[in-house]
Amino acid sequence: MLATLAFIAVAFVALSHVGFLVLEMFLWDRPVGRRIFGMTPEQSKFSAPLAANQGLYNGFLAAGLLWGLTSSNAAVMTFFLACVIVAGVFGGLTAKRSILWMQALPAVIALALLYAAR
Repeated sequence: MLATLAFIAVAFVALSHVGFLVLEMFLWDRPVGRRIFGMTPEQSKFSAPLAANQGLYNGFLAAGLLWGLTSSNAAVMTFFLACVIVAGVFGGLTAKRSILWMQALPAVIALALLYAAR
């Protein structure tokens, strides 16, 4: 039961990061991206290259988590969940507090479930 919950939680974190990739790489400078982040067209155009780079990093986090899931490798999942947590805490402290709840908290929950399932 705990193993299944851990798998679902890790998959949720991975899919969330795929969503962040899409948002930051492809939708940032479009109406939906501007609405989500409260930006003007000028702000989104200026920051689009930075957002695309950030989106690529989120894609790497998702890829690592998916690798861990498909290989059933707890060490790989642990490493990438820890990376997500560090990035989420840093983003929450330096950019927007909601990043703590949207990025770091799900990863903390997934990591706790992963270890509880061992």
